[in-house]
Amino acid sequence: MTRVVRGAVAAAAAALAMGALPATAPTAAAAAQHRTASPIHQVVLQGAVNVRDLGGYATYDGERVRYGVAYRADALNKVSETDVAALGRLGLREVVDFRTPFELQYDGPDRLPTGLAPTSRPVTDSGLYAQMLTAIGSRDPATQDAMLGHGKAEALMRTVYGAFVSDPTARAQFGATLKDLATARGPLLFHCTSGKDRTGWLSYVLLRAVGVPAGTAQEDYLASNTFRAAADAALRAGLKQSGVMRNPDLLIPLQEVRVDYLDAALSQLSAQYGDFYGYLTGGLGLSLHDLAALRSRLVP
Repeated sequence: MTRVVRGAVAAAAAALAMGALPATAPTAAAAAQHRTASPIHQVVLQGAVNVRDLGGYATYDGERVRYGVAYRADALNKVSETDVAALGRLGLREVVDFRTPFELQYDGPDRLPTGLAPTSRPVTDSGLYAQMLTAIGSRDPATQDAMLGHGKAEALMRTVYGAFVSDPTARAQFGATLKDLATARGPLLFHCTSGKDRTGWLSYVLLRAVGVPAGTAQEDYLASNTFRAAADAALRAGLKQSGVMRNPDLLIPLQEVRVDYLDAALSQLSAQYGDFYGYLTGGLGLSLHDLAALRSRLVP
């Protein structure tokens, strides 16, 4: 293949990833496929609740993202020996941990199959974790209300998401992970603490980058609310029963993912880079070759 042809292929793949080039007019069957969300493949573990395969989603051109290539997860520090064996069966070649040093110190490192060490790529949470622990640890309803009530928790979440785009270190860590995925010899898993914000944003970016429509990528993002619901409710119930929080529902905006949080990141993206392609290339540092390789790895 000549350099000119390779460049044309890469450019076409990049345009397809942005939804700007629908390859061919979709057939009725392809259109129906696009309207049907694939069942999400959860990796069921005892010590983590939001571990999922990012495969199965339909792309603009009627293909589907491969299963068994990219996984998203919450923290793996509490997984059991049975869970470690289950992770081993995934054949993972890399596990990327977006948690900050403070989170690692508080929660502990990942427990992974023998021979697999996590790649630490801390991404800022804009103080979210520390603020939540401070509020809970105060055991004072007035302090907790002052810190998290009256829209303050929601405002913090929007700040967190804006920083995913504006913070240079966050962009570098996300970009490096996508490049690793594009060139990996085997499956890659990435995660943060709850597997919903930093992990949710990169999952959204990845799916869109390989040609999954924005609405479908958003559905994957919002699915964290379903997978985390029981564990988050149990935490709130425990805090109330123990007397630590009189109104644990103050935590709900921090525990959930919401469209307006995602929109905060997308608004920052538009303001800073103009469009999604500009973010991928100018923000995350992905070349046309990287985008083409990413598409080739994840889409048949």
